[in-house]
Amino acid sequence: MGILSRFRQVMKMNVNALLDKAADPEQEADAYMRSLSSDLGQLEAETAAVQADERRARQALDEAQAEIRKLQRYAEKSVEAGREEDALDFLKRKTDREEKLIGLRAAYDQAAAQAEGMKRMKEKLLADLNRLEARRADLKGKLAEAKFQQRLNESGGANSAFKALEEKADLALNEALALAELRGGAEEDDLDTLIAKLEQTEGVPDSRSPGSSDDDKPSSSNGETPVASPEEELAAIKEKLNRKE
Repeated sequence: MGILSRFRQVMKMNVNALLDKAADPEQEADAYMRSLSSDLGQLEAETAAVQADERRARQALDEAQAEIRKLQRYAEKSVEAGREEDALDFLKRKTDREEKLIGLRAAYDQAAAQAEGMKRMKEKLLADLNRLEARRADLKGKLAEAKFQQRLNESGGANSAFKALEEKADLALNEALALAELRGGAEEDDLDTLIAKLEQTEGVPDSRSPGSSDDDKPSSSNGETPVASPEEELAAIKEKLNRKE
C-alpha cells in the first residue's frame, strides 16, 4: 500500500468508534496500538526519504528559476549592447528552462504534498496512540477494579459460609450445654430418689426415734426445730448403724 493510500485509510479511522464496536476493547486496543506503532516506524523512514526528495526538488526548482532570471538579464544586456542575435539565443535558452521549470515545480509540489501529508498522518498516529493509551489504561483500571470486586464478592461468600458454620457450631454447643444442665438436674433427682428408696428398704419409719415426742426435742425460740450440726448428724448415723447391729 502506498504511503498516500495508507494516509487516507488512517485519517478515516476513528479509534474511539472502533473500540466501542469491539467485542474485546482491551485486546482490540492492544492490536491497534501495535499496528499504529508499526505504521509510525514505517512513516518515520518514508518521511525521511520524502523530505530528502522535497529538498532536492526545491533545490532544482530554485536553480532553474535563478538560471531563468540570469538568462533574462543576459538577453537584456545583449539588446542594450546591440547584440540582438546573442539576445535571441539567451531568450531561447530561457524558454527551454521555463518549459523544464513546469516539471520541476510539479515535482516539488508533489514532494511537498507528500511531506505535508505524512506530517499530518504522523500527528494523527500520535494522537491515536495517545488516545489508545489513555483508553487502554482506563480499560485496565476498570478490569482491575472488576477483578478486585469479584475477589471481594468471593471473599464475602466464604465469610458468609464460615459465619454459617460458626453459628451452627454455637447452636450445637448451646444445645449440648442445655442437655448437660438437664442431665445434671436429673442426676440430683435420681440421687434423692435413691436415698429415699434406701431408707424405705432399711425400714426407717421416721426421722424421730420410737417413743420420742415433739416435747422431747429442743426447740428454738421461734418454735422451729433447730438445724443439726454436721457432728450431730454423724452421731445420729452412727447410732442408727449400731442399732441395726
